[in-house]
Amino acid sequence: MSSQLRHGEFVGSLDCGTTSTRFIIFDRYANIVAQRQIEFPQYYPQPGWHEHDADEMMETCDSCIDGAVEELQGAGWTKESVKVIGVTNQRETTVVWSRKTGKPLSRAIVWDDTRIRSLVAQHEKKLAEVGIEVDGKIQKGAEALRKLTGLPLSTYFSALKIRWMIDNWEAVRKAHDADDLCFGTVESWIAFRLTGGGTTGQHISEVSNASRTLLMNLATLQWDPALLKFFGLKASILPKLVPTSHVYGNVAYGSLKGVPIGGLVGDQQGALVGNKCFKRGETKCTFGTGAFLLFNTGTEIVESNHGLLSTVAYQDGVNGKPVYCLEGSIAVAGSAIKWLRDSMFMINSAHEVNALASKYPDSGGVYFVTAFSGLLAPYWDPTAAGTIIGITSYTTPAHIARATLEANAFNTRAVLESMQLDSGEQLKTVKVDGGMTNGDTVMEILADLGGFEVVRPEMRESTALGSAILAGSAIKLFGWDISKPETLHEVNTAGSMVFKPRISDGDREKRWAGWQRAVEKSRGWEVPE
Repeated sequence: MSSQLRHGEFVGSLDCGTTSTRFIIFDRYANIVAQRQIEFPQYYPQPGWHEHDADEMMETCDSCIDGAVEELQGAGWTKESVKVIGVTNQRETTVVWSRKTGKPLSRAIVWDDTRIRSLVAQHEKKLAEVGIEVDGKIQKGAEALRKLTGLPLSTYFSALKIRWMIDNWEAVRKAHDADDLCFGTVESWIAFRLTGGGTTGQHISEVSNASRTLLMNLATLQWDPALLKFFGLKASILPKLVPTSHVYGNVAYGSLKGVPIGGLVGDQQGALVGNKCFKRGETKCTFGTGAFLLFNTGTEIVESNHGLLSTVAYQDGVNGKPVYCLEGSIAVAGSAIKWLRDSMFMINSAHEVNALASKYPDSGGVYFVTAFSGLLAPYWDPTAAGTIIGITSYTTPAHIARATLEANAFNTRAVLESMQLDSGEQLKTVKVDGGMTNGDTVMEILADLGGFEVVRPEMRESTALGSAILAGSAIKLFGWDISKPETLHEVNTAGSMVFKPRISDGDREKRWAGWQRAVEKSRGWEVPE
């Protein structure tokens, strides 16, 4: 059969998200040639806790690769047509495994898990009283940590998740004490397994992911000894840092054995690349489980004074200058629709929310602050609680459904306004992608309440496409070179749909004022132990 198959040139992308894994095979124009997607189990052992089984995640990765390759061959192409693969992933999720055995020491703690609230409070106190070394001098307060990492102390990032694991799980503590502990974010775990696992797999971490750990110096792109000391962690647990677009090794087994791995990138930075936001000022927002706005700041680190994160966008090769961005992270977007479906039973499938929310032109005065695990940017309040306010006898499930979609728009506007304040630039257009953007109602509400144009491309697999572009660029497949964006002019050129604001400025500002009042009501509810 293989002799009858055609031989082409394609690039693969392994996208391991929060709830599912996909492997997508693209051609040079970003057309999807084959794909496979599989969900994996979610574990919620206590309120606010969210865990993944690292082996189960990897099983879905292997199955998706095999399934997509089978589909590729079914379409008449050889598996050798896949020339390189990239990996993109949910960020901040913390995986630990044994250096001796290569096996996980515990479940992974997911990015939106909030069990470490009390640890955050303790380290805020430590930062205020003891401080941290910055440029050879001890500095105190939150700004000292931001200066090194671009990040605030939060339940969001990886360092305190590792600290909690060591303090609370005996197997992890023993491995840390014995220098047998390997830490990695999800791309690190996948790269380790794809390159052989056991004692031969590569223990590496890519800089856009590493910039989300609170352990990497944002300016030097190196693990910072002062940060390790502050969090009480050994350097031996850390992976080797690698650039975003680079050949790291080859797949060691399975359908694509021998194929180079040429790109690793955090999912949101991958979407920035997939939307071809290579110029300073270009902005995208991905609406998935959470929502994430990224604003390209070029080779300059822009420090935020308005609740945003400074982070690495990507690095092209070991000698490439890093490109940075401002990011606003919203913990809850599509997961609120899932909550309506799975917990409230208001809808039977996620796409039904659009029809339900369209029954009324507004939410009937209802506001839904979707602070299921506190509030991230620009509020940064881990004590905020999910709040539905404004309910009357007039309120129906349709109003609550619409309030859920409106929360997404209000959160997005809050982040976008912070970006404008930090950058000094007026942002009138936002490129969007992610599963939540499939519904026109969601996009119309976003444009109306945000007051900006929303551009939705026809091909919306931007996260996976970004890692594919980075991988292709690493081997100059198709002539791609991310340092020369003009080489990508044929990629993802299918048409876009533009959604423009339709409501009056007065109506928009009235609703915005109501949202701000609702947010204040939600804050300070949870008290850390």
